[in-house]
Amino acid sequence: MKFLTYLITMIIVAFWLAIIAIFSIQNITEISLKFLVFKSIKFPIGVLLSFCLGGGMVSGSLATLLWEYPKSLPQRGSRRNSKKVNDFSL
Repeated sequence: MKFLTYLITMIIVAFWLAIIAIFSIQNITEISLKFLVFKSIKFPIGVLLSFCLGGGMVSGSLATLLWEYPKSLPQRGSRRNSKKVNDFSL
């Protein structure tokens, strides 16, 4: 099952890289990013899309690691290893 997950992930990444390559060949115009008062240097839109894709993949993988990390820690006061306590009934 893990192999299938990796295969689907790699197909999606390859698809996006192919789309970016085709798009960047067709659109060579240079752009610059503006955020509030900051302005970046001018570079081709394909480079910008590649950096955005890479940054999104890295931040997404870090987010999943951080999301799963607290679940793997044992919780305080947990009775996971102790005997099961029977419920009281009337």
